[in-house]
Amino acid sequence: MSKNSGRKRLLIYAHYYIPDTASTGQILCELAEGLLDQFEVTVICAVPSYLGHIDECYKKKKYYREHLNGVTVLRVRVPEFMKTNKYSRIRNILAYFFGSMSATWKTGPMDYVLALSQPPILGGLLGIWGKWIKHARFIYNIQDFNPEQIRAVGYSRNRILLHLMLLLDKFSCRQSDLIITVGRDLVETVRNRFKGKHMPRTVMINNWINEKDIYPLETSHPKVMAFRKQYNLNGKFVFMYSGNIGLYYDLENLIRVLQRFGPGTKTDDGREVAFVFVGNGSMRDRLISYAESRRMDNVIFIPYQEKENLLYSLNAGDVHWVVNAKGIKGVSCPSKYYGCAAVQAPILGVLEKDSEIRCIIEETGSGLCADPGDYETVRQNICWFVENAGSRKMLMMGRRGRINLEQNLSRDVSIRKYAAAISGL
Repeated sequence: MSKNSGRKRLLIYAHYYIPDTASTGQILCELAEGLLDQFEVTVICAVPSYLGHIDECYKKKKYYREHLNGVTVLRVRVPEFMKTNKYSRIRNILAYFFGSMSATWKTGPMDYVLALSQPPILGGLLGIWGKWIKHARFIYNIQDFNPEQIRAVGYSRNRILLHLMLLLDKFSCRQSDLIITVGRDLVETVRNRFKGKHMPRTVMINNWINEKDIYPLETSHPKVMAFRKQYNLNGKFVFMYSGNIGLYYDLENLIRVLQRFGPGTKTDDGREVAFVFVGNGSMRDRLISYAESRRMDNVIFIPYQEKENLLYSLNAGDVHWVVNAKGIKGVSCPSKYYGCAAVQAPILGVLEKDSEIRCIIEETGSGLCADPGDYETVRQNICWFVENAGSRKMLMMGRRGRINLEQNLSRDVSIRKYAAAISGL
């Protein structure tokens, strides 16, 4: 224990950390700061680089030590990359991995090590490294299961590689003193991996968004109106997708459904329907090309919004998409749901049955859901929202989601669970 504070020491491996805009980086920042009452927290992460670009100030040294809101942050220099270039991303990831292994020696004694499942496989191996070097307890925080996720989206079909990845990640699970996953279906995946035999100790703690920072605003709020005006959304009924426009969401097929609701489609209360995609990712250019070639003028693409603007951009949506591709159940949990629920928006879900977020939506009655690949039901659900725009039914959907978030999915609730789980080791 620390001679100065009496708090135990926790080392966190995080590929991304603030000011990077990755959702896991934001969550880990709030987790690290929220645990400071009980732990001295050190984070090893990459220099800010989530979007591929790296500022000149982070290109001069191998390591950068910073102190942010009570957390010691040790940043590892990595090369720039392009999200559309697989090999440049791999170089970036490997630089973070080996740099973090070396940086581990630059931290003091630790009682606990927490590592994310990102980057795939390597995140868990970093946790093992930290456990061995620091003689500490290892908490494996699994946000996404790999190679299951890679296999589900067809990113690689190399059986030998996928089998090796599975063996390595099962090794990380076995080496952990505790696995924390973010959904009931992900707990089931741990159980299935080990077929009930010698299953590592596993608990579920939901992700979150800071409900005090993200909350409902009236459409008449000046900054919401300014956002709508900037992107020509005033007076429109907005279906919004906000987040990573990447591989795991079947967006290429979902945008085809939107062709059925072309320019000029109006709600029963007279508003023009607009489909808005906010964010960046490897699929963004492809979706833009598809929409432009078919003159889908009511499909609008908006750049990624900085954290300080997220409150206003999320409140500009009347209905929010929360989607995953088929095969992602038990593998990944879309954290974008928490922001959508926080602004009291009804949810248009495309999620597999019994997946964590679909369970929450159906248990609370906070939206409508369809199975991935069931594009006819997706179309029918869009029609329902178009026909019920502005109705009390829609209003109550959003309210139920927000109430449940405040009661069960708040930042403070989840962080207390983390503190209790780690301290209980």
